Amino acid sequence: MRYRIIHRTIYTYSSGVSVSHHVAHLSPRKLPAQRCLAYDLATEPNASTRTSRHDYFGNEISAFTVNGVHRSLKVIATSQVELFPRSTPKDGPAWEDARAFLAQSSDPEAIEAQQFIYPSQYIPKLPALVEYARDSFRPGRSLLAAVTELSSRIHRDFKFDTRATTIATPIEQVLKNRRGVCQDFAHLHIGCVRAWGLPARYVSGYLETIAPPGKEKLVGADASHAWVQVFIPPNGWVDFDPTNDLLPSERHIILAWGRDFDDVSPVRGVIVGGGKHTLDVGVDVSRIIDPPPFEPNPDPETS
Repeated sequence: MRYRIIHRTIYTYSSGVSVSHHVAHLSPRKLPAQRCLAYDLATEPNASTRTSRHDYFGNEISAFTVNGVHRSLKVIATSQVELFPRSTPKDGPAWEDARAFLAQSSDPEAIEAQQFIYPSQYIPKLPALVEYARDSFRPGRSLLAAVTELSSRIHRDFKFDTRATTIATPIEQVLKNRRGVCQDFAHLHIGCVRAWGLPARYVSGYLETIAPPGKEKLVGADASHAWVQVFIPPNGWVDFDPTNDLLPSERHIILAWGRDFDDVSPVRGVIVGGGKHTLDVGVDVSRIIDPPPFEPNPDPETS
């Protein structure tokens, strides 16, 4: 599958901003099952400086500064990616054995995975997470089966509701109210796995949405998506999408991963001035068969 993605972020300020500094996680990762064919980042006003580097987790980030008074900022990321089939994960050891293996393994990948066992900014250690996950982590159950069942339970028990939470909503409130969005369900899933001493990390990316039969796909209807990766021997990292109760495949495009949303926010920054602001985000994910030549910044408002 090949996709063209346009991710537009627009900040509108109530008063002038004299200078702003931003960091963006908007470049698709280069992975065995995912190839980034092209990527471009444009801003309006134009950035005075821009640099690219990789963060601690290997994600590509763009840092840019906008100087001069401005009342709005547009950040437009355009990319093309090619996705390949992912192998079906193999059933492995019981979750207790997997936990013991990770605790004593000298394998570099296993050692690297252990940093994702601990609490993080949005995912604290809570007894309630242990209790919610208890039915999934039954004694002797394989880790793959336990995590798969946990993902299905979250999908069944929680209602997708865009008005129920913000990114600042505590995970204990999500657990109590049983409502939220993909970021909440990813944080909940990760917190449950970590509560039982196993590594899990947060994945930021996109999911191609398919229009209902007889309807055209709406431009801008797609949005950023979030799901989970759990380290499961002998597979390594395995993807789970609790929002949709499925294993991510050729419709899931990976941008970045980290401990939680705080590590991989698509765009974040610091401004001088600005007063109050509004934020508008739109994402278009389009499947392409014969990709045309890559044209950066196709936004008609900024062309």
